[in-house]
Amino acid sequence: MAGTTSVGTMSALVALLGEKLQGKAGEVATESLEGEGRYVGLYFSAHWCPPCRGFTPKLSDFYKQFHVAKNFEVVFVSSDREQAKFDEYYEEMPWLALPYSDRDTKGKLSKKFKVQGIPTFVILDASTGKLITKDGRQGVGEDPKAESFPWPPKPLSETLSGKVLRGSGDARQEVDVLELTGRPVGLYFSAHWCPPCRGFTPQLIKTYNKIKEEYKKEFEIIFISSDRSEESFNDYFKDMPWMALPYGDDRIKTLSKLFGISGIPTLIIVEDLQTGKIITKDGRGAVGADPEGKEFPWIPKPLNMLDGQYAGTLNEETSVILFTDGSDKEMENAKSVLQPIADESHAKAKEQGEDPDLFFFYAGEDEIVDSLRDFANLEDRDPLLVILDIPDQKIYVCPEEAVTQDVARAFVSKFQAGSLQASPLRG
Repeated sequence: MAGTTSVGTMSALVALLGEKLQGKAGEVATESLEGEGRYVGLYFSAHWCPPCRGFTPKLSDFYKQFHVAKNFEVVFVSSDREQAKFDEYYEEMPWLALPYSDRDTKGKLSKKFKVQGIPTFVILDASTGKLITKDGRQGVGEDPKAESFPWPPKPLSETLSGKVLRGSGDARQEVDVLELTGRPVGLYFSAHWCPPCRGFTPQLIKTYNKIKEEYKKEFEIIFISSDRSEESFNDYFKDMPWMALPYGDDRIKTLSKLFGISGIPTLIIVEDLQTGKIITKDGRGAVGADPEGKEFPWIPKPLNMLDGQYAGTLNEETSVILFTDGSDKEMENAKSVLQPIADESHAKAKEQGEDPDLFFFYAGEDEIVDSLRDFANLEDRDPLLVILDIPDQKIYVCPEEAVTQDVARAFVSKFQAGSLQASPLRG
């Protein structure tokens, strides 16, 4: 049964990769890869990349041994800088490729799967186009006999399984982490040596106590330490009212990699340890914007007022922003213009089980708004509707001076259809 998830009449896999792929003997229909129990690996790689050239022979051997028995195909998604280098590199590969000329699809795939370095080997369910794992490279290295292929990630409850610490000194206890099942959990990546962490922790303690004591909400935090000595860990943890993984615990590295932690402090809120579904990766920003915890657990809204807590979103995602003069009237008008469009986009992503591809904001007077206007060299007019794509260093500016709901809807639709002209984003 091919393509059970579809966009209109187009299957999910075709929507991702296009109708045709490049094979060794000519074009191959993408839909021929679909089917229940089948898988597609997207291999992001390039000839100029030494780690890629080291991994490609290993992946080739793995493919030749198991692609028939394990029902999978590989598609090379090239980051080569010219057609000739792509051709030379692809000669070494036994699988399919995204045509080199299809740079737009390559860019969309890199953005969708947040590919930040190569080689990256992403595994998809061929019947739905849904992501199974972005750690296929690790799977090939650690499971060379493909015994656990396609390497679906373990449930968070299994990854965290074991004991956590509560309390300090003589009062310290070991608690089974499964006791936290059935409630939101914050994973707090932090360390005593980190000044921003030491600044944020007291603020987080106040918010945590408010949520637990004043609002009587079920919530727990697990401190995941990057401290460099057990003494520092103990000194830092003794003032925390929540739980912690023991110092040096193997789960610390596993969780840091699982959530792609690149800086601290980071507070990730998950809805439950069983599902592991992330509510927000920017719990730090949420606490800063809502120190009273009134909006806990900070479930993302389809449309938000742009302020400092969304800096991470702007840097990592594609955002629709309607700038205003900041007056109450214009802010309300901006909300009425964007809310239905944002709601529809959010509902569509939720129905497909995907993260939204667009994040919607209305902007008034805020430091980040002024900085963003300067960063993007935006003209000084209000209202001003833009689509900002910092990952691809592009910006799309709506030329209409009167931004109605119809204007905004048409602008977003043209962007999604690929018919808008981008301008380069200059800092």
